[in-house]
Amino acid sequence: MKMLLVRKFRVLILMVFLVACTMHIMIDLLPRLERRGPEGRPGCSCPPPAAAAPPRAAPRWPSKHTLRILQDFSAEPASNLSSQSREAAAERAAGGGGAGGGAGAAAAAAAGRTRRLIGPGAPRPPPPAAAAAAAPLAALFEHPLYRAALPPLADGDLLFNVNSDIRFNPRAAEQPEWQNEDHHEEFLPTGETSIDSYPNWLKFHIGINRYELYSRHNPAIEALLQDLVSQKITSVAMKSGGTQLKLIMTFQNYGQALFKPMKQTREQETPPDFFYFSDYERHNAEIAAFHLDRILDFRRVPPVAGRLVNMTREIRDVTRDKKLWRTFFISPANNICFYGECSYYCSTEHALCGKPDQIEGSLAAFLPDLSLAKRKTWRNPWRRSYHKRKKAEWEVDPDYCEEVKQTPPYDSGTRILDIMDMTVFDFLMGNMDRHHYETFEKFGNETFIIHLDNGRGFGKYSHDELSILVPLNQCCRIRKSTYLRLQLLAKEEYKLSLLMKESLLKDKIAPILYQPHLEAMDRRLRIVLKAVSDCIEKDGYDNVVENDFNTDVNTVTTER
Repeated sequence: MKMLLVRKFRVLILMVFLVACTMHIMIDLLPRLERRGPEGRPGCSCPPPAAAAPPRAAPRWPSKHTLRILQDFSAEPASNLSSQSREAAAERAAGGGGAGGGAGAAAAAAAGRTRRLIGPGAPRPPPPAAAAAAAPLAALFEHPLYRAALPPLADGDLLFNVNSDIRFNPRAAEQPEWQNEDHHEEFLPTGETSIDSYPNWLKFHIGINRYELYSRHNPAIEALLQDLVSQKITSVAMKSGGTQLKLIMTFQNYGQALFKPMKQTREQETPPDFFYFSDYERHNAEIAAFHLDRILDFRRVPPVAGRLVNMTREIRDVTRDKKLWRTFFISPANNICFYGECSYYCSTEHALCGKPDQIEGSLAAFLPDLSLAKRKTWRNPWRRSYHKRKKAEWEVDPDYCEEVKQTPPYDSGTRILDIMDMTVFDFLMGNMDRHHYETFEKFGNETFIIHLDNGRGFGKYSHDELSILVPLNQCCRIRKSTYLRLQLLAKEEYKLSLLMKESLLKDKIAPILYQPHLEAMDRRLRIVLKAVSDCIEKDGYDNVVENDFNTDVNTVTTER
């Protein structure tokens, strides 16, 4: 009898083990099974297409493994961020635009139906008539201040020295080296030059030089912005590091971008009792920062565009990241949600939910991979304490700038002027979270600062954080080109808020900023000009304004 019980117990243990193994295998196979519906179609809840599209030849891009090494996004330095939960503020209905006629009205109606998936509080798309309105932005870019030529570029001033006679081999899966056009299969039947065959993200990379991330009239930038919102997403993975969830998205042309999902509506402000380090990162702030940077003629923010993403087809069904896939769930309101893994704000209480499975987000183009173009991370001299009670040294020492100016790399070159540019940029956005910055190592200290990670800008439109301007007030230094452009943007015909509004309307998820944020920029611009004016009155124009023009700005011709 005892032996019989022992045998039964062993059989029971064996059966439990087999059931556990079977369940484990099914869980691993579930994502693949869900992707296949009847007749091999993806198994999603969306209706099938009315008619099959005619087959198109797949683009002959370089191997994924060949090009993946060319891209990366800056690793964000860890900061002492603390977690604070907040309840979502009640969404207010946003005002709508006017109706258009003909095909424009039909397109606006279709866009309106798509945007309504975001929720009742989401802003509506701009009216079709906006495209026909006057374009002060074009007039701004024709102004002599926006046509000043760069110094002549030597080989050492280019991030990559590219031979224009060399092109990427679309069949380079097993040949990672660059292919020469002398090979009989490498001639282009279309007559285009080799560089024209590069994907737009690669054109962006090879256009980077000592003075700018991209040139003023580089057509590849507009094309890259279009790619960010139209290219098919082939894979998704979570980005490691940071306090909030960010996704790395890879496209069909092997380009990659950093996706920051929507967490707040346009109208929500950061509560006054919140510390700067516990605020959410806003996707629309990343988009607006790119446009503001371009209007200021800095061109130091990588291209960013807004996109409406299907969480089922474009994230869950294409990710190979099991940790990400397992966080998907259906909410009580029947919406698709996920939360991923990160230091803070990654839980069911902070889940990202679609309506029902559509979610907005910003997509920032990757910079070249660190193995090809190393970047150096610098601690911002005016970094905040990231503490609830402690203050940083610059907050208690009015002569702090004198100490900074005696410390490399701020004791020579243009780095201190770059810090002043970044200060103005951050103050206009209300961004208090600038703890580090990066430069390309190849160019040494004589190069620009890359303006990365701007998600905590545009949090408050009713408050101007004057402490952001402390570097300018303490150092009393500014570039002449920056000062003249700020004066220009304060004029009625080149009003900063109107230029930003026009520029942001080009984005696919426009409007990007709530109107009070646009008005706040005009107000903050006047504060910046008053601060510079006070410095000039105290120290004299020549001691404050650094002339960085190679020629008389009034005689400048078209940029090279």
